[in-house]
Amino acid sequence: MKVYIKNMVCGRCILVVKSELEKLGLNILSIELGEVTLSKPISIEEKKKISKQLEPFGFEILDDTNSKIIEKIKNILIDLIQNKNNDININISDYLKDKLRQDYSKLSNLFSDIEGISIEKYFINLKIEKVKELIVYDELSLTEIANLLNYSSSAHLSNQFKKVTGFSPSYFKKLKENKRIQIDQL
Repeated sequence: MKVYIKNMVCGRCILVVKSELEKLGLNILSIELGEVTLSKPISIEEKKKISKQLEPFGFEILDDTNSKIIEKIKNILIDLIQNKNNDININISDYLKDKLRQDYSKLSNLFSDIEGISIEKYFINLKIEKVKELIVYDELSLTEIANLLNYSSSAHLSNQFKKVTGFSPSYFKKLKENKRIQIDQL
C-alpha cells in the first residue's frame, strides 16, 4: 500500500519518516520523496496514528488525488534541483510528462489552480533557492553556480536572481541575515 506524505523534500526527511514509521511497527517496502510503500494496507485508525506521529515534524498524509499529484510534481522538481544537476537542462514539461505519465497541460493547470503559481515559476524559485544555498556556502563562483544549474551564463543567472529576490547575487552574499526560504515553504 502506498502512503503519500506532504513536505518530504530531502534525504533527511526520508530518514525521519522511516524512523517514525518503524517506531509504529510498520513494515516499509520502499520510501522516496513524498511516497512510502508499506507491506500491507493500513486501517483508518493506523492512518490517524501515522498522522499524529509525523505531524510534529511538519509532515502530513495526503488523501485526495490532486494533492498527491501536486506533491509528486514538487518532489520530482526538488529532486531534479538537489540531486540531478546534469538533467536540469531538459525540458521540464517533457520531464514531468514522462515521470508522471500524464498530459503536461493537465498537470500545469492543476498545479496553477491549487498552488497559485505556474510549474515553471515554481521551478525557477527552486533554482534560486539552490543558488542562495550555494552562494552562502561560498565554495563556488557565480559562473560555476550558473554552469552547475545549467544557466546559459552568469549574467542570465544574475538577472533571474535579481528578478526573483530583488537583490543581485553579490549583494545577497554581503547580507548578514539569512534570506533563504525552506524548500517546503515554496
